[in-house]
Amino acid sequence: PYQLHYWPSIQGRGEFIRLALEAAGAPYVDVARGDASNGQGLPALFHYLQDESVTRPPFACPVLVDGKQVIGQTAAILLYLGPPLKLVGASVADRLWTHQIQLTIADAVNEAHDTHHPVGASLYYEDQKEEASRAAKEFRTQRIPKFLGWLEAVLARNPKGSKHLVGARLSYADLSLFQLVEGLLYAFPKATERAMKKTPLVLALHDRVAQHARVSAYLRSERRIPFNEDGIFRHYLELDA
Repeated sequence: PYQLHYWPSIQGRGEFIRLALEAAGAPYVDVARGDASNGQGLPALFHYLQDESVTRPPFACPVLVDGKQVIGQTAAILLYLGPPLKLVGASVADRLWTHQIQLTIADAVNEAHDTHHPVGASLYYEDQKEEASRAAKEFRTQRIPKFLGWLEAVLARNPKGSKHLVGARLSYADLSLFQLVEGLLYAFPKATERAMKKTPLVLALHDRVAQHARVSAYLRSERRIPFNEDGIFRHYLELDA
């Protein structure tokens, strides 16, 4: 099975990988959630991040291990997994376009994180609340509508129809759109619901992904970690308006 290395108590960036593996029905081990006595747990994760024997160390998790392949960065992992999981088109053009969409979604995720940590990731939210309030207002009023509006345009202009971002079948970009919307609805429910009134295609795709048989089963399972205030998407009442 694939080995996914990510923090055991949050969805974070690792959730984009989990969703792809779950939707494809691929066997995988969420290593850091396992028992250290069995060679899993956080020690296995830190091996790839800190051990000098790793010649190509990832900067941060998530990390995917597939045999001798050790891959970091969410978008790079999905670029690698897309073909074997059949979650990307066959053509070079489709694969690059799907990757481009994924990178843009990653930008949105980073900006969502920076609303509650605009000064520095090493500082507590309580140390930067004034700056967070200002950053969140910009994100709510300008950036959420811009990101969702772009995804709406991608769906509307897809030559194969508006049910998917790329081509006529499910891709990892569709799954990542679902997770982005889920995170935004958790962190900024009021602002996101306002923005989604203008993006019906994004809303429809989000709902279709949620009803996908394997995804739906995963969302109801204990494998799906609930959103919480340690992850990327955090709900602070004062940041949503």
